[in-house]
Amino acid sequence: MSEKTEAQSGSSPAQVIKWVVVAFLLGLGIWGNTYYGEDVSPLYRALGVVVLALMAAFVALQTEQGRAFNQLRKDAMVEMRKVVWPTRQETVQTTLIVLAFVVLVAIILFFFDWILNGLISRVIG
Repeated sequence: MSEKTEAQSGSSPAQVIKWVVVAFLLGLGIWGNTYYGEDVSPLYRALGVVVLALMAAFVALQTEQGRAFNQLRKDAMVEMRKVVWPTRQETVQTTLIVLAFVVLVAIILFFFDWILNGLISRVIG
């Protein structure tokens, strides 16, 4: 029973070591960017951080959680292909309707504010 639970949780020593490597690579990128802040060109620092982040992502994808995340990403892409996106005409019409209502509400609020300002000014004097 405990072996099954440990296998499902993904907390085997190899998984832990992989996550430690991921944390080390990310920490190394942050430390290197800070340490070489004024000595090295921002381009080279950015490239170094990107390379270390890609290495960390590669190692993270080798873990159980990384594989599950990658599968979730793939499933999301499949679902996005199933979405029926609005046409340009539908988008323009919806946008114009929203803008019209925003302008209408702004005019109504302007008149309420104007009337209430006048009433309060007469009461206060």
